[in-house]
Amino acid sequence: MPCMSRPQIRAAGAVVFRRAEGGVQLLVLRAYSNWEFPKGRLEADETDFECAQREVWEETGLTDLAYPFDEAFQETLPYAAGNKIARYYLAQTETAVITLPKSPDLGRPEHDEWRWVSFEQAEDLLPPRLAIVLDWARHTLTGN
Repeated sequence: MPCMSRPQIRAAGAVVFRRAEGGVQLLVLRAYSNWEFPKGRLEADETDFECAQREVWEETGLTDLAYPFDEAFQETLPYAAGNKIARYYLAQTETAVITLPKSPDLGRPEHDEWRWVSFEQAEDLLPPRLAIVLDWARHTLTGN
């Protein structure tokens, strides 16, 4: 029987949410035609939670984030030919308008656009690999 190895590439990020008049809104970011939650690769000697906090700040510039569910998380199934897994936490903000910060490496923001969306809108925008994360976030935040 072949040995199943753990994916070699690990990433972490957060489902950033805010409570608005119409209900919970989720922050999604677009790079090219791909919508995602903020996330990135772990650096050496960095925990998943530290990576998530760093990446969300680097990609969104948000400084008022709270993690009301502490280090509770949901991981994607392996993707990218089974070589990658991403772990997501829940991060709350009160900020409604975001200015995407410039990446020092790129000289421009990593993403082309951001949006606050409902769970239903997120289902339409996000790739299928994030469905498990979106379902977890919906259940955790709304009980549904």
